[in-house]
Order: sequence, then structure tokens, then C-alpha cells
Amino acid sequence: MNSMDRREDNSEIEKLSKILSSIQNLYYKKKEQIEELQAEILELKNVLNYINSMVSNKSFHSADEIYNKIQNKSKTEPIDDYFKDGLEKEKAKGTVIKRKIFSENNKDLLCVLKFIDFNFIEIKFVNPSERSIKETSEDFISIFIKGALVKIKEISTDLDLKYNYLKDTDIIENIKISRVNSINEYDLITSKIRELLSQQISSNTTD
Repeated sequence: MNSMDRREDNSEIEKLSKILSSIQNLYYKKKEQIEELQAEILELKNVLNYINSMVSNKSFHSADEIYNKIQNKSKTEPIDDYFKDGLEKEKAKGTVIKRKIFSENNKDLLCVLKFIDFNFIEIKFVNPSERSIKETSEDFISIFIKGALVKIKEISTDLDLKYNYLKDTDIIENIKISRVNSINEYDLITSKIRELLSQQISSNTTD
């Protein structure tokens, strides 16, 4: 085998190695995403089972039976009567709904949110030094504070907010919000954190 043939072989091997590496990375990334989805699906299943048992205990009927009755009722009759007592705080203990926020290309995990006991929200930023989110920034105030917390506080007046900072900085590492009253409030907070992170990434790219 002459030197030219060897160079061609080496080049082919190098190309194949790069392809192999890319495919392996993609494989493990997809596998990790599937595992995360399976964990989230299991959590959702547990919450659904819990809510179904709550409805059944209150009405002596399963959730699907109640749904069918609602469908057959007149539109003028209030549906909220079935759920007017809401979720009992004692029975909600131990319930955790976890959500993850990824970058637009799903490559990087940016943030993890947990809704605990239908009362407490923990927001943890991944690699907070890269996110560089500060409570005095315009985006943080306009999107998260005004867009979510001020609106929630109009209803849940005893809402409590605490920040933990990256050591020796004013960069927020995680946020803890207590006395949250509903899944709708968790949805709003999740939406605004996603918007905040998207805006922050866009600003960094522009800079």
C-alpha cells in the first residue's frame, strides 16, 4: 500500500469516526430526553390518579362519570360546584409536578421548576452564571415580576418570594415561591420563566 492509499484510508477512518461520534452523541441525547419524558409522564399519571381519587372521595363517583354528567347538564348550570372545595392541602402533601425548560434547539437544559404540595414552587436555573439573571434587570422585572407575580399577588395576597444567589454575586441561582394556590399560577410562572430565558438568550446573542 502506497502513501497515498494510506492517507485516503486515514481520511476515511477520520470521517467515519466523526460520524460515529455524532451519532453516539445524538443517541445518548435522545435516550436522556426519553428518560426525562418517561419520568414526567409518570409524575403526571400520579397527579391524575390523585385528582381522580380526590374527586371520587368527594362525590362517590369517578372523574369520568362526573365529566359525562357535566356534558349532559345544561350550560346554564355552574360546573364549578363539583370542585368548589378545591384540593385539600393535607391530602396534597407529597405531590410534585416537575417541568424542564430547554433551549430552542432542545440542546441545553436551562431551568427546572417544581410545584410541591400544590403550595410551593422552586425554580432552579441550570448554569446560573451563564444565564446571569438578576432581580434588578429590566427583563426580570417586566416579564417575571410584573407579568406573573404581581398578577398572582392580586389573588394570593400572602404569596412569599425568596431568592438564593450564586456565591459572591447578585446572580439568581434559584427562586422559591410559597403560598401558591393553584396549578394556573404554576402555569403562568412557568410561561413567564420560559419567556424570560428566551429573552435573555436573545439579548446575549445580540450583544
